[in-house]
Amino acid sequence: MESLRGPWPWYVVGPLVGAMVPLLLLLGNRTFGVSSNLRHLCAMTLPSGIEYFSYNWKRDGGWNIAFLAGILSGGLLSAYAIGVPIPDISESTRTALATLGITDIVGLVPASLISWETLPTSRGLLLIVGGGFAIGFGTAWAGGCTSGHAISGLADLQPASLIAVIGFFAGGLIATWILLPRLLT
Repeated sequence: MESLRGPWPWYVVGPLVGAMVPLLLLLGNRTFGVSSNLRHLCAMTLPSGIEYFSYNWKRDGGWNIAFLAGILSGGLLSAYAIGVPIPDISESTRTALATLGITDIVGLVPASLISWETLPTSRGLLLIVGGGFAIGFGTAWAGGCTSGHAISGLADLQPASLIAVIGFFAGGLIATWILLPRLLT
């Protein structure tokens, strides 16, 4: 049980993640990702009549919803049953955030950036609502999320996934080194 409490080595996790792609191809060329579940959940709960959500979600997305349920239940199981601690932010990240004036780091998210108290502020609206919109729009526009494009899309040699992954990395670098320091100072 102790071996489950820490991070697993790359030579164990890498092949497990890599085995997902051939497994999905053997199961009928299914794509791998998390963001498509939002569409499946909407198709499951919204009344019919909206063309985008009018499809057989049980056939096309039932397995993916089960995958999402596995992610959530696996996280809960590791947190409560096994007692895996939530990782802490590294000291180098704490130092970098301190140079931007962020020192209230408890857990993984600084409360001065993302909390219910900061939501009604202009910074909170920009970071929480604007960031959520940007992620949702970007995921819909790119046709998937980082895990879907980087794992199954690249393994399937899809040019659109290569472009999306390059865009994800470029956007992350621009946000980290240019946008975030300007928004926080």
